[in-house]
Amino acid sequence: MTSPEVAPYRRRRLARGLKRALDVVGASVGLVVTAPVLAVCALGVYRDLGAPVLFRQTRPGLDGRPFQLLKFRTMAPPPVGLSDAAALASDGDRLTAFGRRMRSWSLDELPSLVNVLRGDMSLVGPRPLLMKYLERYTPAQRRRHEMPPGITGWAQVNGRNARTWDDKFGFDLYYIDRWSLWLDAVILARTLGKVLRREGITAPGAATMPEFTGREVDHSVATRVG
Repeated sequence: MTSPEVAPYRRRRLARGLKRALDVVGASVGLVVTAPVLAVCALGVYRDLGAPVLFRQTRPGLDGRPFQLLKFRTMAPPPVGLSDAAALASDGDRLTAFGRRMRSWSLDELPSLVNVLRGDMSLVGPRPLLMKYLERYTPAQRRRHEMPPGITGWAQVNGRNARTWDDKFGFDLYYIDRWSLWLDAVILARTLGKVLRREGITAPGAATMPEFTGREVDHSVATRVG
């Protein structure tokens, strides 16, 4: 999956090791600092939806290798027998009021800090999407797996779910090709502002993000930004 011209993450071994060390420190501090918030969120999910309080789903990580993503549950399960498309269309109805509040502050993402500690994810990187998308990617889109997925990323601080799939893949490629520890620091700083302003939480006219059905990347997005 690596591009002909090796991207910075593959090329810079020392910086890659430092990124991992910063991930471990950042995730550890994050879990300690947000422990009271984690407890409140867990109790709120249990009150609304019962056990389990965590949402677990297999997602593709570095080089497309699967791992179990952890998040807080925010919606009731779809009725039995409902198709994937129908289940996605019902997302708005299945979201609980507490789940909606958690999503508005991105608190449902906090358990993913455990994924960072495990090495499944990084604090910063392309967001982990669905396993079924792997077969729908173009070669360019597949390059998003040249780095570990992140809790936040360049696409998240440039519009998040308010952007189209083509835009988001373009931002992912921009990050892959220009990665540096400084860029990670910029993204983390911008993420804090985005969370506080609660921007880009949902796609226009949808409770979540529409399904990716397979389209070409608009490469011009990657070259226009930054």
